[in-house]
Amino acid sequence: MADITFEGTEKVVETADGPLHYHEVGDGPPVLFLHGSGPGVTGWRNFGENLRSFADRYRCLVLDFPGYGLSHDTPGHPGDASLASVTAFLDALGIERAHVVGNSLGGIVAAQFAIAAPERVDRLVTVGGVGRNILNPFPGEGIRLLVEFTEDPTRERLVQWLRSMVFDPAMVTEELIEQRWRQATEPATLDTARRIYGRGKLEERAAAGAAAGIPPLWAQLHRIKAPTLITWGRDDRVTPLELGLLPMRVIPDVELHVFPNCGHWVMIEQKAAWESTVLAFLDRSAGSSSPA
Repeated sequence: MADITFEGTEKVVETADGPLHYHEVGDGPPVLFLHGSGPGVTGWRNFGENLRSFADRYRCLVLDFPGYGLSHDTPGHPGDASLASVTAFLDALGIERAHVVGNSLGGIVAAQFAIAAPERVDRLVTVGGVGRNILNPFPGEGIRLLVEFTEDPTRERLVQWLRSMVFDPAMVTEELIEQRWRQATEPATLDTARRIYGRGKLEERAAAGAAAGIPPLWAQLHRIKAPTLITWGRDDRVTPLELGLLPMRVIPDVELHVFPNCGHWVMIEQKAAWESTVLAFLDRSAGSSSPA
């Protein structure tokens, strides 16, 4: 397969709410990759380096949520728009059913989608993020650092947050810092981050959901019908490993794979091991031999 590049794989699809930017490569059953929520994140930055391993067997679709990357902006909470965009995106491409792989926020959205539309999710893979704090306070260290950066975006605070995302600080290179700094401080990107991580926003959203009688996601995980693989970094300082204990117990058909010497970005920091684990899980699907 030829080199997989940003420019060579990017596409745009129109939806009722606006254009959604995505990357597509490979043939086979569709796999939808959903990114996290940190400032400057995109689908490509989370999963671009993983595509070569998946594209020989799967049609890989890497979506930018509304308010991120080159997709349309959203006036409301980005989390709400993210869930709606998954349905709009799959409908626009005529895809009835897919494997869904989500990192952090993307894992939360993937789990929400699997609950809301079980007939459309073949297999579900999450990377950290999905669950409930049991022993440690919420939010975790990495999220607190993200809140501090969002409130006062300095380069030093960006570096502190980036280092909280990984086990090996050497992964936070000057190139990565510069890429994230440029994107994270763009006005539109910073506005999106502040709607999620502005001081008190996480608590406000939780309180609003409780007041509206909406059960938190962790209380709905038992409704997931898709075979599920939870992947986690043992040394995650953003969403600690203990969050995975409740979903491991209550999701009916679930596996938990923990990667050593690894922080929040499992698909980046333990790239080869994560790809091997996820591919083995997806390949077990009865639908893996023919496109959906």
